[in-house]
Amino acid sequence: MSFTIEERGKPNTLDYRVFFRNTEGKYVSPFHDIPIYADEAQNIFHAVVEVPRWTNAKMEIATKDPLNPLKQDIKKGNLRYVANVFPHKGYIWNYGAIPQTWEDPGHKDRDTGCCGDNDPIDICDIGYKVCSRGEVIKVKVLGTLALIDEGETDWKVIVINMEDPEANNFNNIDDVRRLKPGYLEATFEWFKKYKIPDGKPENQFAFNGEFKDRDFALKTVKETHEFWKALISKKTNAGELNCTNTCVTDSPFCCSTTDAKAVVDAVSSFQLSYYLVHHTKTA
Repeated sequence: MSFTIEERGKPNTLDYRVFFRNTEGKYVSPFHDIPIYADEAQNIFHAVVEVPRWTNAKMEIATKDPLNPLKQDIKKGNLRYVANVFPHKGYIWNYGAIPQTWEDPGHKDRDTGCCGDNDPIDICDIGYKVCSRGEVIKVKVLGTLALIDEGETDWKVIVINMEDPEANNFNNIDDVRRLKPGYLEATFEWFKKYKIPDGKPENQFAFNGEFKDRDFALKTVKETHEFWKALISKKTNAGELNCTNTCVTDSPFCCSTTDAKAVVDAVSSFQLSYYLVHHTKTA
């Protein structure tokens, strides 16, 4: 199973969007239509890359928009770029989310004591490859960090891309400590401090910032999948979330391919930035 992207609008503007298609060419939602599992028996998951490593644009699945394309987060009317956390440039992993998961804001987590943040569960891919925006990868779960973001539980699941040549050597969080010394410490510090340049205090963590192991992380991911099942079947209140999908056939939110195409066509066509156009013409 593979997926492609279709960019719409102009990059680095408020109207820029990244839509997704499956192998049949059908528009799909990266939140609802891409299957959570790449291989359920082996606990291999799909993950959607929102922000490639070393980049700063805060791209995210637009959970409140039809078909949930990627779009850049907005703060006070301006596009949001995450500040560099010295000595790093941008995000220090490929950052994204596992589809068909949902951190339910109506559920108080028994471990963190906080409710979910109303988003798909986040991933940090520690593989060597710098992925592309919108790339759908297959990942192995290694552990998780419980960030408490403004009073909400915001899990950060540590994963590795199955295409990584060293993927077989990573099976639990201790393997990250052993084979990538300093990476977990850098991850903790990054999440602790990345909002400080925006005038916010340091982030807080459950478990005193301890990374939980693979089994704990798997349990957490699968629990958020159950919350998503209730969401997509309308057994729980979606609030402002948009559950429009094209592949979950038993969902009351499933729409036709014609309706999905209309959603995409309503967004302006893709436009290269001035720099890229000028560079191409003069190269």
